[in-house]
Amino acid sequence: MKTTYITLSLSAALLLGSYSCKKGEVASTDLEAYGTTDSAATIVSDSISTVATMKVKDKQFIKTADINMEVKDVYSTTISIEKSVQDLGGFVTKSNLQSNVISENTYNTSDEEAMLVKKYQTENRMLVRVPTEKLGELLTLINNSKLFLNSRSVNAEDITASIKYAEMESKRNQKTSENISQLKTNKDKVKLDDENMTEGNIQKLTSMDTADNLKYSTVDIYIKEPKLRIAEIAVTNTNSIDNKYKINFIDQVKDGFVYGFYLIQNIIIALINVWPLLLIAGAIIYFFRKRKTAKHEQSKIS
Repeated sequence: MKTTYITLSLSAALLLGSYSCKKGEVASTDLEAYGTTDSAATIVSDSISTVATMKVKDKQFIKTADINMEVKDVYSTTISIEKSVQDLGGFVTKSNLQSNVISENTYNTSDEEAMLVKKYQTENRMLVRVPTEKLGELLTLINNSKLFLNSRSVNAEDITASIKYAEMESKRNQKTSENISQLKTNKDKVKLDDENMTEGNIQKLTSMDTADNLKYSTVDIYIKEPKLRIAEIAVTNTNSIDNKYKINFIDQVKDGFVYGFYLIQNIIIALINVWPLLLIAGAIIYFFRKRKTAKHEQSKIS
């Protein structure tokens, strides 16, 4: 009996141990699965915004996105984004790629050559339009190029009520047109008809613009490189050229004498050209001096 009891106890212990092991394995598997699911969810949420792919019954949204991020190579990323947009059926409306020079120095390497060293950062501001149903896919492709995401804003503007209001306004405009047509033709009728037609054209233009924004989402993208790039450009050593053609002291003294000589010649020629005036001026001066001398002698005699 005692032997049987011991046997049963050992069997129960083995079963409990086996169950504990199984339970531990299940718990470990569940945790791993949870971790994998959470990681996958993080990747998805980081790649595609739910706003970009959101669809609500009986609702219409104009979707836009604004992205600011740092990339390894702005030029190659620009080409990649432009190609992705084209492949998705969209188009690029602006791409302004430029290099901002941080510093610029010239170092002379010989009497004739020098090296221009520029430190710069490259950036690009892009504006693209993509079919609204492809917005999430484009955001994923752009996200794959990032080194660091500074900011990303995805907006969905609900314009369902605005569309309904535009439809009602269109019907009102049509009704107004019918009422105007029943009026007697005069200046007032022509003016009312013209104003109503203008209002109708504005409504049509607004509807076309709204339809375009519903069909295509606008994405504003700003990308830049975090690191400085360095460009080395071979240039001419201008200092040696300047020194080569500078006039020395002896040459300047020679030129001074020559200039002075020509100046004297010009003065003499100028005086010769006005000799009648000089003669008249001399005669006047002589007359006044002689008269003054005569008065002085007369005063002495008196």
